[in-house]
Amino acid sequence: MGRIALFISELLALSAAICIALSGMLISELKGRVDVIRLARWQMLAAFAMTAAMTVVRGGWDTIDADQAWLLALSSLFGIIIASTTYFAAIYIAGPRTTALLFTLASPFSLLLGYAFLGETITMRQAFGVLLVIVGILMAIGMRRRETVPAVEVPAANTAAPVSQQPSPSWLGMALGVITALGQALGSLAARPAMEAGADPAAAMAVRSGIAALFFLALALVPLKALHQPYKFQWPDMKIAVASAFFGTGLGMSLLMAALTTGNVGIVTTLSSMTPIMILPMVWLRSGVAPVKAAWLGAAIAVIGTAAISL
Repeated sequence: MGRIALFISELLALSAAICIALSGMLISELKGRVDVIRLARWQMLAAFAMTAAMTVVRGGWDTIDADQAWLLALSSLFGIIIASTTYFAAIYIAGPRTTALLFTLASPFSLLLGYAFLGETITMRQAFGVLLVIVGILMAIGMRRRETVPAVEVPAANTAAPVSQQPSPSWLGMALGVITALGQALGSLAARPAMEAGADPAAAMAVRSGIAALFFLALALVPLKALHQPYKFQWPDMKIAVASAFFGTGLGMSLLMAALTTGNVGIVTTLSSMTPIMILPMVWLRSGVAPVKAAWLGAAIAVIGTAAISL
C-alpha cells in the first residue's frame, strides 16, 4: 500500500506539471495586455472561487484546523503571494522558457529544505534520478542561443519568421525566476505537515488562494501609482486569466497539494517541476513548429530520471 500511495503521489505531481505548463502558455498570451498585480488579483480570486466551491462539494472544510491553517497561511505567503507574483513577472520579462528552466531550481531547494527541516532522506538511485531530470530539463530548454526556433515561446499570429538567435534574458528576469523556485520550495515545505495531518487538498488550496486573494485585493486600496497601471477592461483577457488560474493555481496546485499528502517533498517538487518537458508538445500543437532535437533528447533523459525516482 505504501508503494502504491507513493506512485499515486508521483502521478499527481506529474499531472500538476502538465496543468502548470498549460497555465504558463496562457499567461504568456497576456504579456503587454495585463499588468502583473492585476493578473495576480484575477488569478487568486478565480482560484479561490474554484477551490472553495470544490471544497463545499467535497465537504473538506472540517479537515482544516487552526494549526493547519497557519501552516497553509505561511505556505500561501511563500508559495503564492511571493512565488506567483515573481512567476508572472518572470514570464513577462524573461519569457516562459527561461522561467520554466529556473523553476527547476525548486527541486534542489526542496531537497535541501526537506533534509534540513523535515529529516527526509533520499536514496542514491533517487538522487541520480533527480540529477537526470534536471539535466534533461536543462538540455530541453537551456540551449537558447544555439537553436533556430524557440523551444517554448509561441510566436504571435501575425509575426514574421523567428530569428536565428534569441536575446539573453535579463538579470532581473532570472532573479525573479530563482525567487519563484525558492518560494515554491518554501511553500511546499510549509504545507507538508498540514497535508500529512489530513487536510483536504482542495480546502488547503482554497485557504492558500483565499489568503492571497485578500492580499491582492488589499493592494488595490494602496494609493501607489506603480500598483495601478492604466488598463481598459477586455473580456478576452479575463477569460485567459481565469483559464490559466483553473489549470495552474486551481487544478495544478491542488494536485500538487494532494501529491504532498503521501509523497517525499523533494521528489514531488522535482516531478512537478517537469513543466518545461510537458510544455514541448503543447508548443508544437500551438505553433506548428517541432521543438529542436536537443529538446526531445532532454525529454527522454528526464523520463529515464523519472523512472529512476518512481520505480
